[in-house]
Amino acid sequence: MSGGTPPSKNRGSSLSDKDFLLLSDFITAQLGIKMPPSKKPMLEARLHKRLRLLGIESYAGYRDYLFSEQGQKDELPHLYDAVTTNTTHFFRESNHFDALTRSILPGLHSRLRGGRALRVWSAGCSTGEEPYTLCMVLSEFAERCQGFRFEVLATDISQRVLDTARRAVYVMDKMDDIPAPLRKKYLLRSKDPKKRLMRIAPELRSLVRFERMNFMEPFHLEKPRDVVFCRNVVIYFDRPTQERLFRRIAAQIADGGYLFTGHSESLTGMDVPLVPVAPTIYRKV
Repeated sequence: MSGGTPPSKNRGSSLSDKDFLLLSDFITAQLGIKMPPSKKPMLEARLHKRLRLLGIESYAGYRDYLFSEQGQKDELPHLYDAVTTNTTHFFRESNHFDALTRSILPGLHSRLRGGRALRVWSAGCSTGEEPYTLCMVLSEFAERCQGFRFEVLATDISQRVLDTARRAVYVMDKMDDIPAPLRKKYLLRSKDPKKRLMRIAPELRSLVRFERMNFMEPFHLEKPRDVVFCRNVVIYFDRPTQERLFRRIAAQIADGGYLFTGHSESLTGMDVPLVPVAPTIYRKV
């Protein structure tokens, strides 16, 4: 395709089985997300919004555009956004943050040498609730533990959710799971009460570095992480893909560091250098 304008086709078409297979294979190869035939109605519904926005009148036209040189450049980020799920909230699976504060941070802090900062990675951070929760918890620990410092890296494949995370503006209803003292301490209310919006305080926002990352592409962090939260990220992957990803993530964890997974995710039977220390909490050996 020579220009940036998507093609138009006949109206009224549906996603054919052939095009679904082409798109599902592409999505699995690019994102690792399983797309069995049962997912066809979901994919058709989500792509329908893209067709409407692009002015493309058939799924065949969308397929042609996506696989064109221009489509590969311009449309891929939107396809990623369309097929990934970004459900999250503050203090999700709160037992993880309790375990981090009570059991894990004291030991890690005592082992840190040269006063270096604890390195934390929120892998699959979505719209930012997880890394900002981590910053609240770690900041509270720092107040009680002299000399404790930390840095948080937050990554996601979706540029859209990363932009939302960087803005750090949320509706007030999303703040209900944050303890009241922390809401008062780390959140700013909108000057317009009708908007019912709150923003993470700038001193907390400055503690997080957001970057785009696709787990299906090679990745290597500049420094090993002491704590990694990778929760509810791999549930859409098949088992071999999960194992490969956890091995790659484990390679980024410092010896003696920890991995937190989602409550429905398990490393049981996987060949990874991680041992369970509590449900969905693993230590690098």
